[in-house]
Formats: sequence, structure tokens, C-alpha cells
Amino acid sequence: MLEIRGLSAGYGGVQILRDVSLTVRAGEIATLVGSNGAGKSTLLNTVCGIIRPLSGRVLLDGEDITAHTSEAIVALGITQVPEGRRLFPHMTVRDNLILGAYRRRDGDGIRRDLAWIYQLFPILEQRQRQPAGSMSGGEQQMCAIGRGLMAKPRLLILDELSLGLAPIMLDTLVDALHRVHADGMTIFLVEQDVATAFDLASTGYVLENGRVVLAGATAELRSDPHVKKAYLGL
Repeated sequence: MLEIRGLSAGYGGVQILRDVSLTVRAGEIATLVGSNGAGKSTLLNTVCGIIRPLSGRVLLDGEDITAHTSEAIVALGITQVPEGRRLFPHMTVRDNLILGAYRRRDGDGIRRDLAWIYQLFPILEQRQRQPAGSMSGGEQQMCAIGRGLMAKPRLLILDELSLGLAPIMLDTLVDALHRVHADGMTIFLVEQDVATAFDLASTGYVLENGRVVLAGATAELRSDPHVKKAYLGL
């Protein structure tokens, strides 16, 4: 579904990514892992049209979308749940969720999907009329994921799912994402928590200093000596 070929990118005169290539196949959960500052968010911002690459291409179903605007990329079915949630804290939970559907015009479909989000995350229905910023970090992450799903994407991108979350809340989110994936969603997870990422994904890429240094099935990457030492503490 998503193919990144020889991508280099950065900010101003500072190059962050260097010749990055990876693939996310339709129907899978793939992950990009790496330490803070490795260039993971820069890669996502390039894929989503927020920054322009220095070189390389981004393809969706074989179509070159490298020069597309962010709005056009969303319209093609890519939605990003950003690092840090980025909710509108003074708006209600329900209004934050509805904002995810801002491009849609199918009122009945929007109502069905909102009901589905409430089934996926029941606490959001209980809190739907309170300000999103008044919820816990984990509940806000649920709301951010729900907002992304309300766009009805073909590819859901998650940036740092585990950031600042208690283990029990992270387990709840991982279970929800397994359910979303079982319904056919393709997911690309970008994550510092390598153990969680490998539990979720079947395919993994390791990014270090702006380059992909390892790639393959997560079951194999988990046993790689470098991954075990640098990321898993084994």
C-alpha cells in the first residue's frame, strides 16, 4: 500500500533522513522503531506532506504522492495520529471525534462510526460531553485514535502510541488496535517502545541516525543481537 523509496528529508539546512526505503503492505501492521531523535517523526511528516523531501519518493498503491498536499493525502486515505495527541483541549470529547470526519458528508456513516468508536473505547462515550483536556493521558490517546479512525482511513499511522502511558492503559490500546486491524485496517506504527511495537506488528524497520539499519519480520528482529542489546535490554 505505502512505499517509500530513497527518501531524504530535513528541516532548513539540516538533513535528518538519508536514503530511507520501506514498505507497508495492505492489511498488515508494520512498525518503524528507533530512539528519540532518530528521525521517525520527520519520516511521518514527509509521508503526510507536512515537509517536502530533499530526494526520493512516496507512493500509495503505486501512485506517486510525494508532491501532494496534506489535504490531498488525507483524501487518498492516509490519516496520522500525531505524537502527543494534539487534541483541542477545551472542546468536548465528542467534538474532537467529529472533527476527524471533517471531510466526510455521509451523515449516517459518521453516526455509525461514532457509535463504533464508543464501542471500541466505552470511556469516551461516558466522557463525551466533557472537555478533552480534562481526561487522563491514556483517555486522550483513545480520543486521538478515535479521531483518526473517524476519517475512515485506509492507512492509519500512529506516532508514539505508548508515550507517557501506564502499562495497563497501553495494554488496553494495543488490544483495541488488534480489533481495528482484525476489521481490515492497515496500520503503520512509529514507536520508541520496541517491545510493544514488535508485539503489535508483523514487519519492522529499525531507524538509526536517519537511516534504516535493519528490516524484516519482527519475530526475527526481536532475536537480532543489536536489537536485543540496544532496544530490549537483553
